[in-house]
Amino acid sequence: MIAGEAALAISLADSLFLSISPDAARSRVLLFLAISLAPFAVLAPLIGPVIDRLPGGRRLTVVGVGVIRAVLLVAMMRWINSLALFPIAFASLVAAKVYAVSRSAIVPTVVASDEALMAANGRLGRLSGIVGFVVGAPAALLQLVDTRLSLGLSAVCFSLAAIAALALPRHVAAATKPADSTEVEELHRPVIRWAAFAMLVLRSSVGFMFFHMAFWLRDQKAGTAWFGLAVVVSSIAVFAANSIGPLLRKRFAERVLLDGSLIVVAVAGLVTGYAGGITAGIVLIAVVNGTAAVGRLAFEAIVQAQAPDANRARAFVRFETNNQIAWVVAGLVAVVFTFDGAIGFLLVGVASGLAAAYYLYRSS
Repeated sequence: MIAGEAALAISLADSLFLSISPDAARSRVLLFLAISLAPFAVLAPLIGPVIDRLPGGRRLTVVGVGVIRAVLLVAMMRWINSLALFPIAFASLVAAKVYAVSRSAIVPTVVASDEALMAANGRLGRLSGIVGFVVGAPAALLQLVDTRLSLGLSAVCFSLAAIAALALPRHVAAATKPADSTEVEELHRPVIRWAAFAMLVLRSSVGFMFFHMAFWLRDQKAGTAWFGLAVVVSSIAVFAANSIGPLLRKRFAERVLLDGSLIVVAVAGLVTGYAGGITAGIVLIAVVNGTAAVGRLAFEAIVQAQAPDANRARAFVRFETNNQIAWVVAGLVAVVFTFDGAIGFLLVGVASGLAAAYYLYRSS
């Protein structure tokens, strides 16, 4: 799935907004993002609980998403120069968000302990970095030759992911009964609420920087190549963050790591905003993705420690849904206003700085 996402991101960057006029790109991506909110704002609360209660529901969801996305990628290759590309791309993004939520639900159900859960999340994060690096570079090169080639690479990756998902345990339902009062109370503790807020800000920064860089780089020479490099560097940063994150947790409290992540993004945003330029932007998007990875590990540890009686699979689904909505909303902001590169960097720095101060104040 990760490999397919990396190849698809580069393909869509060119097809949706690097190869067409700025006004056309903006309107199409706005619709792209608006429709992607539908499964979380409307469908997830209705369909999610049903899937949760099906034996093997999450497993079947992951398999189905892999198959569906492979088929959609083949359709994209067929209608790459047609308006039909956009509803197909919308459907692919919806499937991507469904997978993200399902993965969060599956991980807590296939490990034996909290320690194993954190180790599994760390391995998944490192795998994301490795695969993004391995696939991002060739996908960018294939994109320079023909968009269909990078889309084909993505389709192959999703097909392999569907096959691999068949090995998941069959019984991975996220919940078998409604949340009781104890679970609700634990998940609404102040420390969890403020940690969730910090994670929302970090994920918002990730979404904003993705679309900000994509639109800004479209006006630069070799924009697609630069965007491909940004994807690769970000993947390396995620790998490094997931490698050192567990080590940092041995020295610092989870709350400190979350606030520290916001502070690092704030400083990086202000510095890169002052410096400006493509290199500064690539550095910032790497920092944002890396610190978000560290923040995720810290946030999950807080939920595990502070809500021992909660159904973590169900809880992580809810939090991941909120985080995905934040990612999309921040992306909408980047597309609607299409800031200059340095201005966008400064906005990330200022927003993260204010969030860090607020989080530190309210969680103290």
